[in-house]
Amino acid sequence: MLESVLVANRGEIAVRIFRTLRRLGVRAIAVHEDADAAARHVREADEAVRVPSYLDGAAIVAAARATGAVAIHPGYGFLAENAAFARACADAGLVFVGPPADVIEAMGDKIRAKNTVAAAGVPVVPGRDEPGLSDAELTEAALAVGLPILIKPSAGGGGKGMRLVEDAADLAASIVSARREAAAAFGDDTLLVERFVPRPRHIEIQVMADAHGAVVHLGERECSLQRRHQKIVEESPSPLLDPARRARMGAAAVAAAKAVGYVGAGTVEYIVSADRPDDYYFMEMNTRLQVEHPVTEELLPWDLVELQLRVAAGEPLPMTQDDVAPDGHAVEARIYAEDPARGFLPTGGRVLALAEPAGPGIRVDSGIAAGDEIGGAYDPMLAKVIARGPDRATALARLDRALAGYRLLGLATNVAFLRALLAHPDVAAGRLDTGLVERAQGDLVTREVPDEVLAAAALERMLALETGDPDPWAIPDGWRLGGPARTTWVITPAGGSPVEVHVRGRAHAAEVSVGGADPVPAALRPAGSPGEPDLTYDLTYELMYAGRTRRFGLARDGDTVWLGRDGHAWALAEHVPGAAAAATAAGDGVVRSPMPGTVLAVPAQVGEEVAQGRPLVVVEAMKMEHTVTAPVAGTVARLPVRAGDRVALDAVLAEITPKE
Repeated sequence: MLESVLVANRGEIAVRIFRTLRRLGVRAIAVHEDADAAARHVREADEAVRVPSYLDGAAIVAAARATGAVAIHPGYGFLAENAAFARACADAGLVFVGPPADVIEAMGDKIRAKNTVAAAGVPVVPGRDEPGLSDAELTEAALAVGLPILIKPSAGGGGKGMRLVEDAADLAASIVSARREAAAAFGDDTLLVERFVPRPRHIEIQVMADAHGAVVHLGERECSLQRRHQKIVEESPSPLLDPARRARMGAAAVAAAKAVGYVGAGTVEYIVSADRPDDYYFMEMNTRLQVEHPVTEELLPWDLVELQLRVAAGEPLPMTQDDVAPDGHAVEARIYAEDPARGFLPTGGRVLALAEPAGPGIRVDSGIAAGDEIGGAYDPMLAKVIARGPDRATALARLDRALAGYRLLGLATNVAFLRALLAHPDVAAGRLDTGLVERAQGDLVTREVPDEVLAAAALERMLALETGDPDPWAIPDGWRLGGPARTTWVITPAGGSPVEVHVRGRAHAAEVSVGGADPVPAALRPAGSPGEPDLTYDLTYELMYAGRTRRFGLARDGDTVWLGRDGHAWALAEHVPGAAAAATAAGDGVVRSPMPGTVLAVPAQVGEEVAQGRPLVVVEAMKMEHTVTAPVAGTVARLPVRAGDRVALDAVLAEITPKE
């Protein structure tokens, strides 16, 4: 076994790899950029080294040599599929925990990979993929293949730079945007065109190969629940496949791996027709560990990271294909720092409270802790919640309950959205395809804040004043000899409008009226948290409202209180009563940044006449582009930002003088 391993990554995958290293008694070494100096993966390593960038291969190799590491595990993303980095490791006498550099080159380039596997008899999607296609050639190819088509980067994955084009009028703009995003994400703007399969399902096969010529597949994972080509829920086995189809696709994946002399863990990804499951096509091969590898691990007796390490050390695989017998069902949900109610834009902030679920059949792979600051420099995935059961229905039910118990306060996440998605009838029935999430999105996202949450926010302010200063004259409740009068609090949900909440009485015994509704009896009091970890930033409160009693997690950040329950998290700002009108008085022509990020382009000009919906500014956050458009038709009066500027949430990007 390798004695010491440097993990050239961050976040949950670095923490997950460290877990295996500790179990095996292997010294674990971390690297970090300045922004990650206090990150969880740094705290959990035996030693950590600062590097200028997670993409600086030379600095990472130097850190490995300086710390005495004998191997480098790249995780996924960053340099995981970088052939030059794998070659640099070998040149420095370090073991690269992954396939050889020439294999990464053969399979990392989508064009070359398709040609390689096609020669081995693996079905590929019709399209055009010669290197160096110009914009005009891509347009010609798209029209020849027939719309709809996918424009995809030749390098990299994760949906970055991918565009679905259904109208010929959108081709030119989609090609320009795809090239720009591919160049930014992968340093390579080479694009290819391939046919879009209607109602496609995304199914992948996990393969493992050693340096002695043995290759096995470890079953499939269904990854069809995606948003913007990014996976959000994965499961194994696929509800679409029967044993015969599973065997055929697995055999084709093994053939693809053998065709390039593969070594290590890899994934062969297929696009499969939901209507014709016998029609499957090779998409790409990921020459690394996948984000969704836990659902495979939960059904088999092997730790995939351990297998990677043992294969990298020259050991043979401990199993043959006949030994692979997945047992049960597993489902994984990815927790992202994004706000579904604001179009899934990336979010950020300090983790004020964190309680992760546990229990039978539940696993959490996480890279964060209470007190961590989540910025916009990295991928927005924070953690993964995995549930296992003897069958699919049990696994889905356990995952839903686990997500209900996942509490993260301080920034918006997609947890409540994931619960709504799992409850969708098509998901429950296994009727999946890669467009399901987009079609159902309107039914899965809600901006409404329940009255009881607004009531809890107002009562929390009452309770804070009452416990902080017992003088009745210091409490703004209109106290008088005949008893307490009504107090008005103005509570503004994030992204919403101010709501007046009237409270008569004290926090422990009150009548509350929300938004002018009839008053109802309510009370708020601190509650114990049996079985929960000690959370420095977290309090749990018990709310009695209209005859029901429920518990909330609560954390305060200045004038904003965060309340969490059942996977939901609400940010509620407190205003003085006179501020309600000002809070709603936003200028129609003021355009603000919907998230923190970096300005990539400013396609508009001051003085230009623009139509409603005209692109004004392109902002990048979490490695994805977001185009901010004109809210009204008019004249561009001001553009205070330029390409390269960093902007905060709600920073002014432009001002439009509306047409009269």
